[in-house]
Amino acid sequence: MARAKLQGMIAQMRQKVRLPAAWRKWLTIGIGIKRWIVLLAFSFVALSFALALLLTLIFLRTADLLALDSVPLLALSLTLGISGSVALYIGATRLSRSILAPLLRGRRESLVDLMTDHARQANGVRLVALGGGSGLPSVLRAFKGQTGNITAIVTVADDGGSTGILREEFGILAPGDLRQNLAALADDESLITQLFQYRFTNGGLQGHSFGNLFLTALADITGGMDRAVIEASKVLATRGRVLPATLQDVQLGAEVRTAERRLKRVIGESQIPKAGGTIERVFLLPERARAYPDSIRAILSAELIVIGPGSLFTSILPTLLVDGIVQAVRASNALVIYVCNIATQKGETEGFSVADHVLALERHIGKGVLDVILANNACPQQNAGENTHYVAPMPLDHHLRYDYDVIETDLTDPQRPWRHSPEKLQRAIRDLLAERKLHAEMLRES
Repeated sequence: MARAKLQGMIAQMRQKVRLPAAWRKWLTIGIGIKRWIVLLAFSFVALSFALALLLTLIFLRTADLLALDSVPLLALSLTLGISGSVALYIGATRLSRSILAPLLRGRRESLVDLMTDHARQANGVRLVALGGGSGLPSVLRAFKGQTGNITAIVTVADDGGSTGILREEFGILAPGDLRQNLAALADDESLITQLFQYRFTNGGLQGHSFGNLFLTALADITGGMDRAVIEASKVLATRGRVLPATLQDVQLGAEVRTAERRLKRVIGESQIPKAGGTIERVFLLPERARAYPDSIRAILSAELIVIGPGSLFTSILPTLLVDGIVQAVRASNALVIYVCNIATQKGETEGFSVADHVLALERHIGKGVLDVILANNACPQQNAGENTHYVAPMPLDHHLRYDYDVIETDLTDPQRPWRHSPEKLQRAIRDLLAERKLHAEMLRES
């Protein structure tokens, strides 16, 4: 009876001192944690005894500190202090390695580089990029190494190719532009990103990209494309967010002036460049499609808003025409930069100059939205190809130069000069921000 009672008391005591489940996991055999915790505990005990002995010798036996009978205690204090310090260094170093090893697996950077990068990412400028297509990713690639506070707000009006088929068959938001910008923000654009961008060339899936199919499946699983993009961001470990401009099923339409001077109405983003005329106006159906709330919040909290580059009428304007987007840009305190395209686009902006791009924007969204026009002024012929036609510069006496801060510099990619170089784009915007900051400081001091 007494033995059973004693066992019961022991069981109750064990229950009372039982460690939480999360703590017990740290004591799992084989993960290389317990031994270094024990070594750290020894180092603290040794250092505590060393300090206690040293203080005793100093305050209680000051007169005999150098006497012969104090030497053993002094030697013991020094021995404990040195042993404790060595144990503390080894224990802390090895424990840190054991904890961080799973996080650093497959990483080429050192720990200090990762910590520096994390701090830079967390404290970077709050940037919102508006647009879509293949142009906007150049902005994202330019800044994803400088800030983790990037939000790309992209059009969902695309209806061509793989995207168009998936929209028609599954009734989802257009995944194409979302996919391209997710890939651009991926932490490491290596194998998994190549997989996301992979396009099937034959069979029943011919023309489809893996990323589009992946997002379509995720949208079905999670209940919406907005949730699908969030989950895809985790898979790709993106440095920033990609958001749809709207969650409504929208179509892009256009009024096109034909060669016979007739005004033709064209419905469908993929059909507009094929219309064979001058685009006078684009619009959304429904015309008052509501903006995605998270997109509005991102714009209102932004410090820098970059519009473009990208197809003017079929990527940039479909994003800006969503009800609430331009209103939020106007209400924001951010610096708003329009990055003009380097080359004209067949069926959309043939023969356009920088001024024509800006005037087209003003016709659709009004004046006073943009602060800076960033335009390319280089026209390299090497690697350009015969189909590349550069956007003409803005005339020096054009009235738009009085309305906006027009900055012209070489933005071309050496290998594909019709596209923007992320490095040159980042440098141009960074210099602009530095100049504006210096100007603001000078105004405050004056």
